[in-house]
Order: sequence, then C-alpha cells, then structure tokens
Amino acid sequence: MHAPRRSVFRPCIDLHDGQVKQIVGGTLSDASPETLKTNFVASQSPGDFARLYRDNNLKGGHVIKLGRGNDAAAREALAAWPGGLQIGGGMNDQNAQEWIDVGASKVIVTSYLFPGAKFSLERLKKISSVVGKDRLVVDVSCRRRGEKWLVAMNKWQDITDMEVSEESLHELSQYCSEFLIHAADVEGLCQGIDEELVKKLGQWVRIPTTYAGGAKDIGDLDLVEQLSEGRVDLTYGSALDIFGGELVKFESLVERNARRSD
Repeated sequence: MHAPRRSVFRPCIDLHDGQVKQIVGGTLSDASPETLKTNFVASQSPGDFARLYRDNNLKGGHVIKLGRGNDAAAREALAAWPGGLQIGGGMNDQNAQEWIDVGASKVIVTSYLFPGAKFSLERLKKISSVVGKDRLVVDVSCRRRGEKWLVAMNKWQDITDMEVSEESLHELSQYCSEFLIHAADVEGLCQGIDEELVKKLGQWVRIPTTYAGGAKDIGDLDLVEQLSEGRVDLTYGSALDIFGGELVKFESLVERNARRSD
C-alpha cells in the first residue's frame, strides 16, 4: 500500500530586468510600468539562487522571465544547475527546444497558447510535439472573476477565455506533464493563499501541480497538503527570508522537504 503523497516546497527564481526580484503579481503592466510594486531585489545572482536550490536538493523549481531583458540571467541560472530547473516566460514552439538544450528540465508555457486571449488546442499540440509531453508544463495562472478563475496571460495582464476547471485541466493534461498555477490576485501580498482554489485543484488535477501566491507562513505547506490531499505543491516568494521576507525561513522549508521525502 502506497503512503499518501505529501505536498512539498518548490523554489522559484523570478527575473525582471535581468535581476532576481519578488514583485506584486497584479501590478505588472506594459502600458503603465510605473504601477509596478517590487517587494525585493536580490544582490545575489540568478546562478547563486540556482546553486542554493541544487545544494539543498530542491527539485522541480521554476525560473520565470517577467518581460524582456532576462535571457542572459535565465541562462546563467540554468547553467548553474543543468536539468534542475524549469523555465517560463515567452516560450513558444520556435524557442522551447532551445531552452531545453541550454539546461532547462521543462519549459513552461502560457501566452503562446492564447493568441488573441483565446485558447488554441492546435498550438498546445504543436509545442507538446516539439519538446515532448514530459518536458512541457502549462502555466494556468489565473485571476478570480466572481465564482470562477480565468486563465491570465501576458504577465497576468490579460484575461483569456479559459476557465480553470476540471474539464479544462483534463484537456490540457493530455499534452503536458505538469501544471504551474500562480494566483495572480494574491501573488506577492503575503496575505494568505487562495484556499478555495487550492482545494479545487486538489479535486481536479491528476498530474503534478505547483501553486504560487500569498504563502505567508510555514504552516501554509501543511494547509496546502490538507486542502489538496497532497496533490498540490507550494512555492513561497516574498514571505521567504532569502527574498527579504521575515515570515518564513528557507532552512525550515528545506528540512520539511527532507522529512517529507524520507
């Protein structure tokens, strides 16, 4: 009899203007860049963070390029831990394999799948065939609209026609091996996770899934495990001490992961 799956901590490296940063997700805007609210800018390099995660055996983390000017920083992180990190931000069928070739374990795709903010199954099939289902993560980051969650693209600025639901996740999972879900409305606020969304994800997903957004306490990892029955993993950002936060210690999460994998 298999032991029930445990939720684990998954690390991240968010890149903006070539630096590792933590930002408030809902404030990114091409039209109004002055609205950007930044919680933290690292003095360490992307490679430093990648080596930190490698040395602590924190697998399945992601590097996200938020806008232009981040390619060199992303390559540095991937080179520091070849095969250890996923990469997202501007991925499409033309460049995805190139990122695998420079060391990404998987590529993460969102905006490419939604030309004109409308879901294209054809594009999903295409990029899946290029890199292989096992190398593809679909980012279904979303914003809440009433009682629904709708996929948001283009640095979470544009709402698409896809609702996050059991049906849509099932369809997407035919062509990818993993989901990444940023709850953009609570991203970077350190005011708590979207518990309702995490619970729904636990009911809906059948492939590995990582949730990011609002985690503010070491106990949130247990909460995500309880709500999702261990089907969803958790990323911490602005609350974490390595990102200037005061609420969660990185070492504590490393210890938790080690205990969960025993």
